[in-house]
Amino acid sequence: MNNELIKSVSSPLYGARGWIKLLAVVALIYGVLMAISIVGLIVAWLPIWLGVLLWQSTGALEQAYLAGDTERFLYAQKKIATWFTITGIVLLLQLLLMLVVMFLGFGAGFAQYMSLG
Repeated sequence: MNNELIKSVSSPLYGARGWIKLLAVVALIYGVLMAISIVGLIVAWLPIWLGVLLWQSTGALEQAYLAGDTERFLYAQKKIATWFTITGIVLLLQLLLMLVVMFLGFGAGFAQYMSLG
């Protein structure tokens, strides 16, 4: 009974495992390409880590679905939850940085405008 429940609950993610693996590979490639530049080397570990998290989750999802393993399913969910948490924090930081740059840009433009008049 428990095996069938785990298979049923894990089937949506198991069905999307190809896309999750693709996203993992893209993140890994992005991290490696980012590491080539000196500036990118500082943050290249982040997409590599995110790619590894997704890759680990697909392996655990496959094991959970095929064997009905509750622990592997929970492990996969934890990896995916960590991925969402990190991605959310990074996106919020990027948004904040974008707003700061826009504010500084508008401020510089306004100061230039005022100095002309």
